[in-house]
Amino acid sequence: MSNTTEKQQLIDKIVEAIQDVKGEDVMIFDLTKIENSVAETFIICSGNSNTQVSALAGSIEKKVRNDLQDRPWHVEGTENAMWVLVDYVSVVVHIFQKETREYYDIEELWGDAAITRIENAI
Repeated sequence: MSNTTEKQQLIDKIVEAIQDVKGEDVMIFDLTKIENSVAETFIICSGNSNTQVSALAGSIEKKVRNDLQDRPWHVEGTENAMWVLVDYVSVVVHIFQKETREYYDIEELWGDAAITRIENAI
C-alpha cells in the first residue's frame, strides 16, 4: 500500500464485504506498533458455517477486486473453510467458524494491538 488512505479504503471495503454477508464479531487490530508483526492490520470475523465462511471470503475478494482493483496476495484455508486467511500484505483478514476462533483465541495472541470492534449490522 502506498499510503494510509489506500490502506483505510481497503479496510473499509473489507468490513463492508463482511457486513454484506452478515459476518459477526468483526475486530480490526492495528499492529503498526507491534514489533516483528506480519502485517500492519488484521481484520478478524466469524461465520456460522463453512458455507458462510466461504461466502465471506468470496465477498471480500469480489468487493475489493471490483471497487479497488486489488487482489489478495495469498488465500488459504478454503478447502474446509474452518479458518480462511485472505492476505492483502498490509491487511490480513482471518475468517473463522466460531468454534475455531474460540479455540485459537487469536485476540489474546495480539492483545497488545489497538483493537476496534465493529458492531454487528442488524
